[in-house]
Amino acid sequence: MHNASHKDTTKHRDISRFYGIIISMFYEDHHPPHFHARYASEKATIKIDDFTLLSGNLPPRALGLVIEWAALHREELLTNWELAAEHQILNKIDPLN
Repeated sequence: MHNASHKDTTKHRDISRFYGIIISMFYEDHHPPHFHARYASEKATIKIDDFTLLSGNLPPRALGLVIEWAALHREELLTNWELAAEHQILNKIDPLN
């Protein structure tokens, strides 16, 4: 059972930043499990299980960096997806170095 005092009341939370890319998740978001990436004025929604684009687009170099990062952090992304479904505070994930 989660403590209600640990609930996050925002609509989304940034969970990582690297090379000008911002990774975020939205609370109570639609399936399949995914995350959002922003780079400059571009946005993309990316599935966690196979890293395919659900919507949007990023420049090829930025998309490659996002996929490389996501492959390293798949389990952490899935954990955050479960936390987001329960409106719990999301964990920060280390950036790509």
